[in-house]
Amino acid sequence: MKVAVIGTGYVGLVLGACLADTGNDVTCADVDAGKIERLRRNELPIYEPGLDTIVERNQSRERLVFTTDVAAAARDAQVVFIAVGTPPDEDGSADLRYVLAAAETIAKAASREVVVVTKSTVPVGTAHKVRAVLQAHATVPFHVASNPEFLKEGAAVEDFMRPDRVVVGVDSEHARAVMEELYAPYVRTGKPLIFMDIASAEMTKYAANAMLATRISFMNEIAALCERTGADVDLVRRGIGSDPRIGASFLFPGPGYGGSCFPKDVQALVRTGHEHGAPLGILDAVEEANERQKRCAFAKLEALAGPIAGRRVAIWGLAFKPQTDDMREAPALTLIEQVLAAGGSVAAHDPEAMHEARRRLGDRITFADSAYAACEGADALVLMTEWNEYRSPDWPRVAAALRTPVLVDMRNLYDPVRMRVHGFRYDSVGRPARA
Repeated sequence: MKVAVIGTGYVGLVLGACLADTGNDVTCADVDAGKIERLRRNELPIYEPGLDTIVERNQSRERLVFTTDVAAAARDAQVVFIAVGTPPDEDGSADLRYVLAAAETIAKAASREVVVVTKSTVPVGTAHKVRAVLQAHATVPFHVASNPEFLKEGAAVEDFMRPDRVVVGVDSEHARAVMEELYAPYVRTGKPLIFMDIASAEMTKYAANAMLATRISFMNEIAALCERTGADVDLVRRGIGSDPRIGASFLFPGPGYGGSCFPKDVQALVRTGHEHGAPLGILDAVEEANERQKRCAFAKLEALAGPIAGRRVAIWGLAFKPQTDDMREAPALTLIEQVLAAGGSVAAHDPEAMHEARRRLGDRITFADSAYAACEGADALVLMTEWNEYRSPDWPRVAAALRTPVLVDMRNLYDPVRMRVHGFRYDSVGRPARA
């Protein structure tokens, strides 16, 4: 099938590469000429395990093409995915200017019957706006569909190739038939391809992310209560996660959620609720709890180490989660700003996010070549992201590098008793026996 993808950000690039890998003829278009030129050289703008191999393979076999000519990409395509950014406005609502601009370009360029699919995360009602743009400019038959993505950063390729489910909103039999054919290779194992009306598909994406964000904030609040009552949140998590009505996913407490989806999607859904006279008080509380949790690491650091002014803090992990270099809304950024505002300094390490961190922070902090180098001369260590290489470090080496053996574990990776044996003053999230 001939497919165009407008936008080569995280979603668009994974989508285009994976569709090409199953034999489709895919053109990915973006107005950023520098990005397109780098992609043509197989230089990816994001870190995502396995994606570089797929991009290189399909470019070499001429199934995947990158261009800055959005109109040319859309001209002969049977399906055009809109995967451009939808950044939040100041009021939290999704900014649809890029989505609607892409729709206008597609409408003016299309030379054959086309299915125009919103892949970007967009609020309910966006398809109506896209349809209005298409009606105003298109000279060929068109169909509108919604196909929200459910990709986890760090596992996006696997999620796309072997999805738990594929959700597609359509309002025509032609769109349904085309999307069913396109996704057939990915649901051969029996995972559901769920067709629904477009408004429901648009809502499904926001509702899914809001539910997951709610679970995270809920467990972080339970962890705070555990700290005050002497309960152990890890045991509580196991106890409630074994209930099949609840399940074990997204029950790990930590420094708060970040990334490109949860923060903006919760805000956008809250805004949609207010616009339609259906306020979402639970999600207001979720967002408030998450902002409070992002400040928790600094509070624990001060409780263990004392005043931070004039002191050096080592941070392990800058990305908002492992297996990505994404630092959007990363809790580590909140901690860094708090340490600097308190008069301290920061030495940080991350296996993949160092380039992005330098772009964001410049020379305001020190970037260490290794996890151990970050600890040299530091007065405390804070673990913010649970990368594999931080799971079993040489603790005597860490203790020797630190000026004082203070460790704040915001991912509960380490055993409090063992940390005491190694001589650390240690604190984690929602567990007793501060060492």
